[in-house]
Amino acid sequence: MTVTVTMMVNGQAVSADLEPRVSLADFLRERLNLTGTHLGCEHGVCGACTVIVDGAAVRSCLLFAVQLEGARVTTVEGLAPEDELGDLQRAFQAHHALQCGFCTPGFLTTAHAFLQENPRPTADEVRAALSGNICRCTGYIGIVEAVLATAQARAKA
Repeated sequence: MTVTVTMMVNGQAVSADLEPRVSLADFLRERLNLTGTHLGCEHGVCGACTVIVDGAAVRSCLLFAVQLEGARVTTVEGLAPEDELGDLQRAFQAHHALQCGFCTPGFLTTAHAFLQENPRPTADEVRAALSGNICRCTGYIGIVEAVLATAQARAKA
């Protein structure tokens, strides 16, 4: 049995016939070839699969794609124009907020959604917002600095 689901992904209307058991992460990666959404733990703990659904950061491994009928989904690929880096991505680069890069898409989408809600955060607020994402390489200092630098630059703009 399949179910037809229609949603907006990175600003594009997408419609597909899916088995109800297909996760959003698998749909994005396997059907739409949006491989920036990474699968780590597949239990919603690590944050590598985080995407933005209707403005909120969510774990795509915990959702079935068919649950998102009519939703607006933004993946890491949708955070900036094609072939360009967005301001948050440039800040991650400048502050050495990534090493292996596996967790980076989840941090970027989480931070993006957080900055939409809280455009002038404190360091403690950034740490709390990112606490559900796990990185085994960076020690988090550069990630927090990148988010704060982005917030400061946006406030000046």
